[in-house]
Amino acid sequence: MNIKRSFFDRLSGNSSADDSFDSFDDEVPAAPPSRKESHSSRSGEVATRPAPLEDDAAEMEGQLPVDVHQTASDIVIRAFVAGVRPDELSISISRDRVEIEGSRMEREQVSGPDYFTRELFWGSFSRAIMLPQEVDVEASSAAAKDGLLTIILPKLDKARQTKLKVKAG
Repeated sequence: MNIKRSFFDRLSGNSSADDSFDSFDDEVPAAPPSRKESHSSRSGEVATRPAPLEDDAAEMEGQLPVDVHQTASDIVIRAFVAGVRPDELSISISRDRVEIEGSRMEREQVSGPDYFTRELFWGSFSRAIMLPQEVDVEASSAAAKDGLLTIILPKLDKARQTKLKVKAG
């Protein structure tokens, strides 16, 4: 009887072959792909990622990539929103959270077989960002220039104190 040595035995150089330990490298049949290949792979090219099923495409929502950093007095959020008009963006700010929502619609309709490569995201997108510190919601600002959205959130200074005088009468 030929007993296969375990992965650990082969890795460590142990020559004991009378272990009844199952090997981890037994052949496992690969599962068939659950998504359709993109149109470019049908024409002979290698696709970099599978295209979504038509049923999934209607309910997919993209997640907006962002950069978040701080200065001495502000938290700054930047995101590329090329192809989105400022009035198509919705930004909600609370003291510890920012939500950015919008949609990017295709201006021209191209049928599926006419694409060679399709990597741009079209449709609605959103992003919720938990802030590392509380911010002043009223003094916050947002601007979009050259497809780059910049949100500036002034930090609340919890150490700052104000003295109130009590008025008589």
